[in-house]
Amino acid sequence: MRLSFHGADRDVTGSCHLVECGGRRILVDCGLYQGGRELDEENAEPFGFDAARIDCVLLTHAHLDHCGRLPLLVKRGFRGEIVTTAATRELARVVMLDAAHLQEEEAARKARHAARRGQGAAARPLYTALDALNTLEYFGRTAVYGEAFEIAAGVRATFYDAGHILGSASVRLELEEGGQRRSVTFSGDLGNAGRPLLRAPVVPPRADVLVMETTYGDRLHKPLAPSVEELYTAVDDTVRRGGNVVVPTFALERAQELLYFLREGVDEGRLPRSMQVFLDSPMAISATEIFERHPECYDARTAAWFRDGRDPFAVPGLHFTRESAASMALNRIAGGAVILAGSGMCTGGRVRHHLKHNLWRKDCAVVFVGYAARGTLARRIVDGAESVHLFGEEIPVRARIHTINGFSAHADRDELLDWHRRADPDRTFLVHGDEDVMRAFAARLGDARIEMPRLGESFDL
Repeated sequence: MRLSFHGADRDVTGSCHLVECGGRRILVDCGLYQGGRELDEENAEPFGFDAARIDCVLLTHAHLDHCGRLPLLVKRGFRGEIVTTAATRELARVVMLDAAHLQEEEAARKARHAARRGQGAAARPLYTALDALNTLEYFGRTAVYGEAFEIAAGVRATFYDAGHILGSASVRLELEEGGQRRSVTFSGDLGNAGRPLLRAPVVPPRADVLVMETTYGDRLHKPLAPSVEELYTAVDDTVRRGGNVVVPTFALERAQELLYFLREGVDEGRLPRSMQVFLDSPMAISATEIFERHPECYDARTAAWFRDGRDPFAVPGLHFTRESAASMALNRIAGGAVILAGSGMCTGGRVRHHLKHNLWRKDCAVVFVGYAARGTLARRIVDGAESVHLFGEEIPVRARIHTINGFSAHADRDELLDWHRRADPDRTFLVHGDEDVMRAFAARLGDARIEMPRLGESFDL
């Protein structure tokens, strides 16, 4: 039995872990690296294992940094089974197709630039929409929270609700080989308890080994209630000043949660009913529709809303803008608009166009409500950049910048510590976090046996 690490090792993106047992190879997640330009090359590098020899992929959830290299895995020879929850299956389809579309667009843009400069070979996308569609053929059994199933002789898996995004899971493996037994739990990304919509993360039964995320392992989130108040203040002040509010938004969970709070704000008279809210993300729109089909993932209060035929996301003045022309038309709105657009880290997507048209305006605001990885445009703005480069222009940063951490879909330091304490493993591997964050988190785990694997490292179980 062996465990090896092929992504999100002393880093926050690209989750990919390999378990070998009884001649079987089980991959847990296969995500994209996200951030700076050099990561485009890193995504295209060899996995560190033979894709054709992977028997099964267990997908914890549908965020791009966990599922985004699955089409590349198939492209390089994977012919096994992908197992995940029903909600994750639907969301992953949307996420992978969107990623493929963006890669095709970016490759076409680079090809045009190369042609104008008389340069050689055209850029190629990491994978295409056809590759993403082909990947869907390998999604097999559907995992149900708390129900164990056999992957192969000597390998059983159980998914538990991680409370992170719709359908997200921690995965516990029971392994047996040569008369030896081991149990390994992969936390996946753990949710921030006490938020609306989803249940709090479940702690699986005790395992010998724990592979645990540490995204926010060195800090506490702002409480949710003051964060909502801060959102209302930022939106209300900007709309009353005659400006627009741009919210770089993750399409899964964050967009729906923001719609939930904006609706509450209008219902309670905290936000002006006259404001126009635009969900400018085809992926977020599709995800919102998928949310309505999976009541098994909700907390009791939200599930009751859907049972009663009410829509918790129905903000007065809400518009869905799927088409590019409708998105471009938003840049002609002078004020009174709240624009939720992807991507959350501003690494691509429509939000970059909205930043170009609003970032330089003193009467506007940009509200960040999610994690910004190092090297991303979002991180540069959050860190106080005086100007940023967008579409060949240097855009001054004059809009009011708000960073509201209480909306994080990730557990914070104390929640992670409590989850680890209750998981009670013999050995812990820390993943999915910046190295300095991991070290700070490890220092709080006392005498626990801790490993911080590097990319490609392998360990006997």
